Amino acid sequence: MKQIKTLLLAIALFIGGTSVMQGQSKVAHINTQDLIAAMPDMKVAQSELDKLGKTYEADIKAMVTEYQNKMKLYEAEATSKTDEENEKRLVEVQTMQQNIQQFQGTAQQEMQKKEIDLLKPITEKAKAAILKVARAQGYDYVLDSTQGGGVIMSDGKDLLEDVKTELGI
Repeated sequence: MKQIKTLLLAIALFIGGTSVMQGQSKVAHINTQDLIAAMPDMKVAQSELDKLGKTYEADIKAMVTEYQNKMKLYEAEATSKTDEENEKRLVEVQTMQQNIQQFQGTAQQEMQKKEIDLLKPITEKAKAAILKVARAQGYDYVLDSTQGGGVIMSDGKDLLEDVKTELGI
């Protein structure tokens, strides 16, 4: 009977010790915003987005200038034109204004789409490098310590430099 109690006590201690050991997960953190900003691919993507943005901006500026010039001309000639001609001109400038607004909306959507297309492979590359470094160093979890991300760090391994090294940055 005494041996059974000892055996049960040993089994209970073994199970308790095993579950405590399994509960000890290694956790690291990384600021993914800093990582992505440091990646050369991000600098290329940002340059491409800036170039596209300037193109759209120039197009919109040209459309607005044309609109303003027509408005000035039509206002100056309004007294010498018939009501019917002035009405047609009013419709024309309203259509121009709508076209400008529509083009601005389309340009904004295209910029957002381009940004998503450019950033997706960069973020996937960063994630793959983070996972590779974390697994190599035996971490079970990696928290994103980006400012405003809701994670407050006091201690723990920061993987930023190791992942930068992995990416060759």
